[in-house]
Amino acid sequence: MAVNAKYRQTALLAGAAALTPLALLAAAGPAKAADSGVWDRIARCESGGNWHINTGNGYYGGLQFSAGTWRAYGGTAYAATAAGASREQQIAVATKVQRSQGWGAWPTCSARAGAYGSAPGGGSAPAARKAPKASKPAKPSNAAKAPAASGHSTPRHSDRGHQRVEGHGNYRVRPGDTLSRIAADHGTSWKKLYAVNASVIGADPNLIHPGQRLSV
Repeated sequence: MAVNAKYRQTALLAGAAALTPLALLAAAGPAKAADSGVWDRIARCESGGNWHINTGNGYYGGLQFSAGTWRAYGGTAYAATAAGASREQQIAVATKVQRSQGWGAWPTCSARAGAYGSAPGGGSAPAARKAPKASKPAKPSNAAKAPAASGHSTPRHSDRGHQRVEGHGNYRVRPGDTLSRIAADHGTSWKKLYAVNASVIGADPNLIHPGQRLSV
C-alpha cells in the first residue's frame, strides 16, 4: 500500500510539471489590437469622415490634429497640416500619437468607435513631396486679436501634444463657450477677462477648453 501511494504521488507531480508550461503559454496570449476600421469610425465622429477638412477651428483633417501635434509627430513630412495629407498619411501619424498618448487623445470619438488595445498595424504611408520651408511667423502685436463672438467649440478634442492649464477660477468653461460670450454674460469685456486669465488660456484668446476654470 505504501509503495502504491508513493507511485501515485510521483505520477501526479510529473503530470503537473508537464502541464504547467502549456498553461502558461495559453494564458500569455498576444495583446489584441483594435480592428482596421477603427480610424475610419473615429474620423466619421471627429470630422464627418472628411479627411481634408479645415473649418478654421484650429484642428485639421479627418482625425482633427492640431498644428502643433501634427508637427511634433512628423506630419510635416507629408503636408503643412493634416488637411493637406492623405488618409493613409494621417493614419500613420495618428498611430504614433496613439502609441504615445493612448486612445485618450480622441476621448469621445475613440469610445464611440469601440477602440481598444493598441492601434492597428498598417503599411507605411506613401511619401509626400517635400514641403517648402515655412516663413517665420510675424511677432504678435501688443493688442491680442478679439475672439469671435460665436464659433465652433470642439469639446471632443483633447489638445493633443500640449499641456493644458485647468486654472482655479470660479467659472468652469462649458462646451460651446467663447471668451466673448462669457465676458458678455458677466458684464465685462473679453480683453479684461483675457488679461485676468492669460496664464490659463495661453497665447490664443480664441482657444479655450471645456473644463478650464476662469476667474470672472
